[in-house]
Amino acid sequence: MALGAAQAVDADQLYKKITWRLIPFLCFCYLAAYLDRINIGFAKLQMMGDLQFSEAAYGLGAGLFFVGYILFEVPSNLVLTKVGARLWIARIMITWGLLSAATMLVTTPTQFYIVRFLLGAAEAGFLPGVLYYLTLWFPTYRRGRIMALFVIGLPLSSVIGGPLSGWIMSHFDQVQGLRGWQWLFLLEALPSVILGFLTFVALPNSYRDAKWLSEDEKARLAVDLRGDDAEAKNVGHSFKEGLLNLKVWMLGGIDFAILLTAYAIGFWLPTFIRKTGVMDPFHIGLLTMIPNIVAVIGILLIGASSDRMRERRWHIIVPFLAASAAMATSTFFADNLVATVALFTVASVGVLGPLPAYFSLPATFLKGTAAATGFAMAISLASIAGLVSNSLIGIVIDLTGSSSAALWFFSGCLVIGALLVYALPPKVVNR
Repeated sequence: MALGAAQAVDADQLYKKITWRLIPFLCFCYLAAYLDRINIGFAKLQMMGDLQFSEAAYGLGAGLFFVGYILFEVPSNLVLTKVGARLWIARIMITWGLLSAATMLVTTPTQFYIVRFLLGAAEAGFLPGVLYYLTLWFPTYRRGRIMALFVIGLPLSSVIGGPLSGWIMSHFDQVQGLRGWQWLFLLEALPSVILGFLTFVALPNSYRDAKWLSEDEKARLAVDLRGDDAEAKNVGHSFKEGLLNLKVWMLGGIDFAILLTAYAIGFWLPTFIRKTGVMDPFHIGLLTMIPNIVAVIGILLIGASSDRMRERRWHIIVPFLAASAAMATSTFFADNLVATVALFTVASVGVLGPLPAYFSLPATFLKGTAAATGFAMAISLASIAGLVSNSLIGIVIDLTGSSSAALWFFSGCLVIGALLVYALPPKVVNR
């Protein structure tokens, strides 16, 4: 293929074409994944009373998801690089959908713990797998916007899932003898299974397999990606470089701070809103939409700004500090509905808005197997936050009747996360 023909391809039109082909579908997959992960927060409003679970038992069960997730994250991503994204992401989505539906059958804490662990093991590899997959299609300087369009699936899952979960629990309660929370797990698992089967049709393993790209377009992609690789300095390629790289572990610490706050909001915001006096599950669901709608806007704006300025660090640090302040301040307004929603909105934007900039970082110093390993390793380390966040809040509420101590701890972790971002070398990550 002549180099001139490849260079004649309009790059903006090419990447727009790829974006429309891949990102909406992957975004819906992420939305379904996160919906199946956090709907336990709404199910809690009924299932704890039905099954006589303590706050600590709920927190442990919700958190055990992340034990399975952590253990299988790196192996899952390595398998993806061997068998291809289409087969492996489809497997992940179908198995997690079936296990999420199986949660409707639990009757004891032990059963709850087992199914949550297995759900985490099933979902392991999806997020780092997709992040690695996108590096095969887009050069570094275009990834901020692309990551933004992908990760809006996370807050959108709450925008859609909040009212939907509340509606299902209110309107399906006692239908066919099942409680609302049981219908919740069953119905919200269906999109994951359906999307898993569609993955076989919609997702090529790489741009070389994409029948909807011309040979000239594929050649242009190859030129752009080679040029992006040439621009990178001191890039690691091996499994060892992805696993033992200090910057990867720093990224894990940064993501730990993100997830600690994100999961506190995702799993516990319905409970915090109910404590202000709102009792109807559907109304609680509507109120949980607000922080997530604003977070979608924040993700898109910060992602675009990060690409335009080719700057990543301060696009993460400033929102982190704002979220830290909001989490700490929320402890003084636990009985005030407006203040609770407003402060958790700031916190949501502060931790979710920087995700495009954050997810652009690993591939600035890792490629190939190292990138697949590094993505998975960083997210595995960060996923400890899921266990800590859920277990800690449950234990603190059981012991003190208040979540304040846990929220102050999360606030401090965001400050530490901001310091870790500042410590990353700007010449490496600001690309």
